[in-house]
Amino acid sequence: MATHPQFPDDFKCPISLEIMSDPVILTSGHTFDRASIQRWIDAGHRTCPITKLPLPENPSLIPNHALRSLISNFTLLSPPKSQPYPEPQTLISKLTSASASFDSKFNSLDQLTRLSKRDSAFRRKITESGAVSAVLNCIGSSKNLILREKSLSLLLNLSLDDDNKVGLVAEGAIGLVVEALQIGSADSRAVAATILTSLAVVEVNKATIGAYPYAIRALVSLLRDGKVREKKEAATALYALCSFPDNRRRAAQCGAVPILIGIADSGLERAVEVLGLLGKSKEGRDAMERVNGFVRVLVRVLKNGSSRGIEYALLTLDSLCCYSEEMCVEAKREGVLELCMGLLEDENEKIKRKASSLVQVLRGNNSWQ
Repeated sequence: MATHPQFPDDFKCPISLEIMSDPVILTSGHTFDRASIQRWIDAGHRTCPITKLPLPENPSLIPNHALRSLISNFTLLSPPKSQPYPEPQTLISKLTSASASFDSKFNSLDQLTRLSKRDSAFRRKITESGAVSAVLNCIGSSKNLILREKSLSLLLNLSLDDDNKVGLVAEGAIGLVVEALQIGSADSRAVAATILTSLAVVEVNKATIGAYPYAIRALVSLLRDGKVREKKEAATALYALCSFPDNRRRAAQCGAVPILIGIADSGLERAVEVLGLLGKSKEGRDAMERVNGFVRVLVRVLKNGSSRGIEYALLTLDSLCCYSEEMCVEAKREGVLELCMGLLEDENEKIKRKASSLVQVLRGNNSWQ
């Protein structure tokens, strides 16, 4: 009979202690299963369950796609105990050796990536053995696209540990990741965007990444030109970064709004979530007003979207209508008031609250009056 190894503790929700099916990152930087942390928040708690530090009134829950991918790809059979892990220093030294062959470097990267994917203790061990500088050097100096792509996957794994997030930025990871966003293969660009999402969990990194030349512009370009996976990862990275106010202005100035509206209209609700954040900035709202038919796109989300999509469509409309009489008139013309009246009966408390707020705005309690 097959034996099933124990899942790594990193895969378990700190609240339910069950394997996470939908891991999300709280603003405190800790990851929880969405259902568990949502119940905690809906119960009125406004502190992180782990750190006990205060949370915003409406805490953001950022999908941890990197961890979700690790959980889904986790192999049920662990390495036999008779086959211990290779010595990390041996593998890392091959990455930095000028005389090492392509096959040797690739095999070392492959082993480090596979082992660090499933084992947080191994990630800590290779970090202590100098893996960070080695993998950054490999990304920066390698002319081989295959090695660069594999190195980015290892960098993503290393970025999952909270202790590494600030250190990776300090050692120059952002520049290399932004370069991969611009010139890498499709897979490399998607992984690079996911790395930025992972690094942006730490508040100080959001500011550092946003201020880095071409970082947000590269994500907006990926959003415009990438395939489905690249668009989704770029939108997720922008969502993580734009919880920092200055980055909303930067994203709007880079032309993100019309691109996001087009993507939202094609069905990618992550774009609606980013628009909800950009609507909190004057630059974002001004850009939205310039796009013909934008309110109609949000109305379609209100009619057919998921609960999360509806929530962010309401948030965006509320931001627009609070500051613009013209947008308020257009929203009424498109039937938003009637839709909001129906949503007042929704089971989701957040949707009811946001619908109620928008109803008040549309009925005349506007800051522009």
